[in-house]
Amino acid sequence: MKSSATTPYPVWPLSLLASAVLASLPCSAVAQNAPAAGSSTLQEVTVSAEPDKGYAPAAASTATKSSAPLRDIPQAINVLPEQLLRDQGATSMQDALRNAPGVSFNHGDGQRDQVVIRGFSAISDWFVDGVRDDGLYFRDLSDTERIEVLKGPAAVLYGRGSSGGLINRVTKKPVFGAQFGEVSLGVGSNSYKRATADLNTPIGEAMAFRLNVAREKSDSYRDQQFTDRYSIAPSLAIKFSPQTDLLLQYTNLRDQRLTDFGVPALNGRPVDVPIGTYYGSAHARRDDTVTSRVQTFTATLNHRFSDTLSLRNTTRYSSYHLDRFNTLSSGTTDPVRLTVGRTRGFVDRDENGWFNQTDLTYRNQLGGFQQEWLIGTEFGLQRKRLYSVSSAVGYQRVNIFNPVADPLPIPAASYLADSAIPSNSEFKTAALYVQDQITLAPQ
Repeated sequence: MKSSATTPYPVWPLSLLASAVLASLPCSAVAQNAPAAGSSTLQEVTVSAEPDKGYAPAAASTATKSSAPLRDIPQAINVLPEQLLRDQGATSMQDALRNAPGVSFNHGDGQRDQVVIRGFSAISDWFVDGVRDDGLYFRDLSDTERIEVLKGPAAVLYGRGSSGGLINRVTKKPVFGAQFGEVSLGVGSNSYKRATADLNTPIGEAMAFRLNVAREKSDSYRDQQFTDRYSIAPSLAIKFSPQTDLLLQYTNLRDQRLTDFGVPALNGRPVDVPIGTYYGSAHARRDDTVTSRVQTFTATLNHRFSDTLSLRNTTRYSSYHLDRFNTLSSGTTDPVRLTVGRTRGFVDRDENGWFNQTDLTYRNQLGGFQQEWLIGTEFGLQRKRLYSVSSAVGYQRVNIFNPVADPLPIPAASYLADSAIPSNSEFKTAALYVQDQITLAPQ
């Protein structure tokens, strides 16, 4: 049957009307009309659902240093899971953190990841598996399983840091009893090429090995701009007993690219030049590169004394080195002669140090309430050295519309300036923290 155009309500097929009537009858009335012969009782059906392992994970480890449900944590936490990073094809922190509200990026002098969380700079608030990773470099995601962004102060568990929050990368780890692998190749515009591999293999019944590697090269729409980097991250897991296991991880990363500070301004507006115009050296690959080298070694020991008491100890040593050379437009532009000043300088930065964290977790019941205690200590030592030399502002002037020229040598006087005196810093950490999570009710 079809409904008329003048009928205010549609006329449904009789079969649908009959179904609606039967559905509205009480169960007893329907049962009385059912035939007794050959009747049967349906078996009980149990429907269960697993937490979403795709885009909406139900738990995170950053806020409490344990796998706590996100719904029970009174802080804002964004989890960027592996499936999201994979589907997006994210290769850098900037790619990934675009998915986290309240997080924005700064230029970072063209040499590092630098974010702002809720309006506060978080230049040093980077962590890997809960251990501080405050080196100034570009991170690769080839060995990253997921990223957790904790918003708001977190000094109780992590010490010094920004009021905006912190970013914790959770790394890929060996899987016992499983053999799998994945290789990916990517090509794109501006000569973009990237290859990655993720390989996992068991070694007997008590060991597992995993290797994550990445190699990337690309140019840019900006003249002379390029990126050339690799990352190697092997890891080995050893199970000494059902209660005790050891994880050994090593990372080796090298990243080289151009230091590019964009175009200068003329009469209050960016100079009207082609978008790719570069104001540094005419031989930028020789004169204007920033190269960072990062190596880390981590050992994590886990021991379960019982179902209610467990211990985790993590020790990490890291070293970081940065070489930066730059020629950049600086100072005022001359609207009459149509020239702009340039500055030439370099930065030599070395950092190394170690951290040791020990976390004791105890679960008990007190007064009818389920509790989970976390008692931890952290000790660390970081040494940092910075040597920086820069010429005077505008020591060389170039045509604002045709800036292609090699830089002049840095004047000798710049090496004798107070700003050129190397600085050495040492940071020591000694901390004790206690946390108690109390379950008041299942809700």
